[in-house]
Amino acid sequence: MRWTHARKVLLGTAEREGLLQRAFSYGVLLGMGFVFLYPVLYMISTSFMSVQDLADATVAWIPRHFSLESFTKASRTLGFWEGLKTSLVMSFFPALLQTVTLAFAGYGLARFAVPFKRVWIGLIVLVFLVPSAVTLIPRYMLFNQYKLVNTIWPTMLTALGGQGVKSSVFLLVYYLFFSSYPKALDEAAMMDGAGSLRVFFQIAVPMAVPALVVTFLFSFIWFWNETAQLSLLSGSAARTLPLRLQAFVDSFNKLYPANDISAGGALNEAIRLAGTLLSIAPLLVLYLFLQRFFVQSVERTGITGE
Repeated sequence: MRWTHARKVLLGTAEREGLLQRAFSYGVLLGMGFVFLYPVLYMISTSFMSVQDLADATVAWIPRHFSLESFTKASRTLGFWEGLKTSLVMSFFPALLQTVTLAFAGYGLARFAVPFKRVWIGLIVLVFLVPSAVTLIPRYMLFNQYKLVNTIWPTMLTALGGQGVKSSVFLLVYYLFFSSYPKALDEAAMMDGAGSLRVFFQIAVPMAVPALVVTFLFSFIWFWNETAQLSLLSGSAARTLPLRLQAFVDSFNKLYPANDISAGGALNEAIRLAGTLLSIAPLLVLYLFLQRFFVQSVERTGITGE
């Protein structure tokens, strides 16, 4: 009897998990969590270290001399506040435009009799499979022809046209979401005299709030991290924090020459990681405030990040 009871406790039953199963599950989750969190924790820990801590091999995670000097130098090197304002403009407005445009497109594709619908869906999937770098040169030639290179408008116009970052993914999300609820709801509203736009705004949009939220948040994050297209098409007109981070070493050496002792010393690992942390800090704050809403929206739409 004791062995049977111990076996049930360790291995579990059909109705209840055993201790070994729980230990294995929690072990896998902790291991995966550590893999994802380790770079961020290491970045935070090292950023607050002083030069003495960096030179001391016995200091691993907890700084002995807590210092904010790295953040001060990194913020000045990045031009943090100006870069933050530019990043917010170049992320918020394109994300908003892409969210609205693709909502209209996804609803039309899902609820109306569009000719060659399967062909359009196949093309959407094909666009998703094509690397974005392939379209950089044609886009540059197009916007250069209209004298829009080195302005913020290439990003805004591509988002307005539903051709922003990862747009095909969001279009498929909208298509699947709007196809999931019964058409009888739309037909009942139309019988009461509602037009297509009124049905869209009063019935479809309230039901698609999870898709709208996850589209906007993912768009915001991907526009924030976009560097290749932005640097080629907008250049100095949109120097976001990630773009400033790419030129971090050159900017730092101009502000703090290595041969000038009075300037503040040479670039070290703490300053590098402080600059990286400052460039992603707004995204971390956004996720912390919207974590529950974000996770619920992802679960209801089925989208996954990269």
